[in-house]
Amino acid sequence: MLKKIVFWGAAGHAKVLREFVDGNGYELIAAFDNNPEAIPPFTDVPLYIGREGFEQWREERREEMVAALIAIGGARGRDRHEIQRMLASRGLEPATVVHPTAFVAADAVLGAGSQVLAHATVGVEVRMGEACILNTASSVDHECVLGDGVHIAPGATLTGCVTVGDYSLVGPGAVVLPRIRIGLGAVVGAGSVVTRDIPDGKVAFGVPAKVQRDNSIT
Repeated sequence: MLKKIVFWGAAGHAKVLREFVDGNGYELIAAFDNNPEAIPPFTDVPLYIGREGFEQWREERREEMVAALIAIGGARGRDRHEIQRMLASRGLEPATVVHPTAFVAADAVLGAGSQVLAHATVGVEVRMGEACILNTASSVDHECVLGDGVHIAPGATLTGCVTVGDYSLVGPGAVVLPRIRIGLGAVVGAGSVVTRDIPDGKVAFGVPAKVQRDNSIT
């Protein structure tokens, strides 16, 4: 029997998740979004708006066991993690999903609600926190440690022993050299090469990456 699941987030990332979640033993039964102007991403799945919509839906399905995924990417890792914890407090189980084309080492640890997308790689002894996203063709090599709500964007590479703080974003195609620390709430710009540590709450980009400004989302 398929396990019922809901998504919070009704834009492009929800479509990416459904592409493989339906074949991973789940049946998508509802989507939620905080944007009152959100357009339903699926013709066969109802869309509910905000916390009020969620409470309405939950009242109708109070006794059911349902899983949840947060389909919110980018630099909104804190939002993703907070929504996941809210849903867990209301009895929904955070799903941890891996695309069938991804590689995950046998001893890697994926936190609750984490998502490993198509052709991504998770190396030996990697430790990921809750509500992380490893996007398409990203690579997290041996012994890296990711905090909660981290997003590694498409094509980004973390070489060995990199540490990434909670709610940070490593942009598309960026490369982080070994043993670098990326601080809490930091953003690494697309195509950057990170050769030294990035402090908490900073935006850095370039080759080599240099701190440019504060992250206004933190």
